[in-house]
Amino acid sequence: MAGDTSSGRGRQPDRRRRPWRSVLGALAVGGCLGVAACGGDSEEPPTPAALGDDAITVASFDFAESELLAEIYGQALEARGYRVERALRLGPRELVAPALVSGLIEFVPEYAGTALQFLGLGSAEPSAEVSATHEALAEVLEGTDLVALDPAPAQDANAVVVTHELARRHGLESISDLVGIESELAFGGPPECPERPLCLAGLEQVYMLTFGEFVPLDAGGPLTRQALESGQIDAAIMFTSDPTVDRFVVLEDDRGLQPAENVTPLVHADVVARWGSDLVDLVDGVSAVLTTDELRALNAEVASGRARPADAAAAWLRTHELR
Repeated sequence: MAGDTSSGRGRQPDRRRRPWRSVLGALAVGGCLGVAACGGDSEEPPTPAALGDDAITVASFDFAESELLAEIYGQALEARGYRVERALRLGPRELVAPALVSGLIEFVPEYAGTALQFLGLGSAEPSAEVSATHEALAEVLEGTDLVALDPAPAQDANAVVVTHELARRHGLESISDLVGIESELAFGGPPECPERPLCLAGLEQVYMLTFGEFVPLDAGGPLTRQALESGQIDAAIMFTSDPTVDRFVVLEDDRGLQPAENVTPLVHADVVARWGSDLVDLVDGVSAVLTTDELRALNAEVASGRARPADAAAAWLRTHELR
């Protein structure tokens, strides 16, 4: 395998990064923020693409866990002789998904339910059932340039959390318990949360919750934790794989807003066509051994500063004899 130079493998790992910020800036300016391919203006300069070279461009969203996952898959590919370009911390899904469709990037570790909601444009309903959500995602991607590989057992879903003090004062156990008091509360989440069907928009539609204030923060990261602990906000969106989520009270999603959110690599179809079943089997093999508990432990290593995402990924891969 390592000696198969005709397929672009057999080279030393390449950790160079292209000027992805400027590439995605050009994509945004051009208005390509949907998942369908955008028609270009003939007077506009062509946007550089990752397709057709001898590297696989692995990308991440703009939060630590996504970077960690990109490193896990990227390093596993490198260990088998594939050359990998990294495009890390690109931004939210509104930028990353069109970049993947357009071939600016080629591989993104996604989350099944959220990807289905976003890419399906509301045409398919995700489920708490892993296999049903994956099948629906595969159906949505039929006829597109994207392929969903096997989901990992590891999940990372949105969770609504509140402070222990607020939970005690109002006897809060489920999200429905917020009804009637939410107008007095400040809610924190990523800037795009008000438009997201699995974030504030979904809480309004499914639970009829209208919070008194929305405070734009980060994606369940340190800014969110600090805002909760300081009393700047009363409730927030965090992630179930966050090792610090147990500092707060996770409210039960009693009306089933959140779907199965298994880590699921989305890959551009050109990559699958070029490297075939060897690449698919490798990626599926990595996914098969990644559990929620392990993902939470890796996140703890990164959050504590004990390891960078790349180092935590490397240690995990060695543990599973994947590099």
